[in-house]
Amino acid sequence: MNSSSESSQPDWDLLISWIAVIESGSVSEAAQRLRISQAAVSQRIKQLEIFFETSLLDRSTRPAQPTAAGQRLYEQAKNLLTQADQMVESVRSVSRAKRMTVRIGCVDSFAATVGPLLIKGLSGSSHQIRLWSGITPTLDASIVSRQLDLAVTTNGQPSLGINRTMLFSENYYVVVPNSFDLSQLGSLTDISSHLQFIRYSARSVIGQQVDDYLHRCGEELERSYEFDTTDPLLSLVANGMGFALTTPLCIWQSRHFLPDIRIVRLSSLMRHGKPYVDLSRSFYLAYRQGELGNLPNEVRDLVRIAAKRQIARDIAATLRLDGDVLSLDTPDE
Repeated sequence: MNSSSESSQPDWDLLISWIAVIESGSVSEAAQRLRISQAAVSQRIKQLEIFFETSLLDRSTRPAQPTAAGQRLYEQAKNLLTQADQMVESVRSVSRAKRMTVRIGCVDSFAATVGPLLIKGLSGSSHQIRLWSGITPTLDASIVSRQLDLAVTTNGQPSLGINRTMLFSENYYVVVPNSFDLSQLGSLTDISSHLQFIRYSARSVIGQQVDDYLHRCGEELERSYEFDTTDPLLSLVANGMGFALTTPLCIWQSRHFLPDIRIVRLSSLMRHGKPYVDLSRSFYLAYRQGELGNLPNEVRDLVRIAAKRQIARDIAATLRLDGDVLSLDTPDE
């Protein structure tokens, strides 16, 4: 009776050894990594080949290279062990849930506006909350590397092992200096003949969205000033140095500039006799699957309640905007 009939699965130590061989490039290096003898590593490879009834290493080359079957085993074993690590972390997180420190990352405009209400809503829970802020690419990288437990970003793209739940969305507006003659409003290109266009940096999602929108509209606006955050951007607008595309949440975050700026709905501008199509951005709650229990749902509900009952109302009143400032229409979950 061969090994494959004695057991339905290979031992985990054998899979760990095989991963070490492939990633280190040799049996000797794998042995050093695993702190066992070369003979022991070679024996484990042989056991795997007996189990799978196929060669895993092409020993006719120097150094030996994995066969097609060996490469497939590496990929599957790597994925299996990653899932096992996640399982262990998930189970341990349950035991820590009674008094767990939860690290929440948010894009700057969210952290400065909705963030305080979120912290207040979670203050009665048994969790210790730490709130960080930053731009979306940094926050996405932090949740993948487990430096964050939850992240509120503007990236809705799916990623392995990460859930993304839509929270709300908001439209972009044109912001011009208070001294700007509104009779000169036309296309964005027309405005740029009087004012420089001040951008969010292309390394931010908001900057990428605006750049893509301008490209689709056929607007070629010169790059002069770029910023990651809203304060310096609106500072230049308020000082009469240019105009910008931004959102109500960003403007509300920097509302100390309101006396010196004017806010114009994007769709009220005309290009070739047609109004611009509104541009919007959405916020998503990102978290790792199978962890934190019901906390992600609690955060989602708190944010939506805050957005509906207070944030949207306060923004609309402060910025004197008509209509729905924040859209809470979300897909079924």
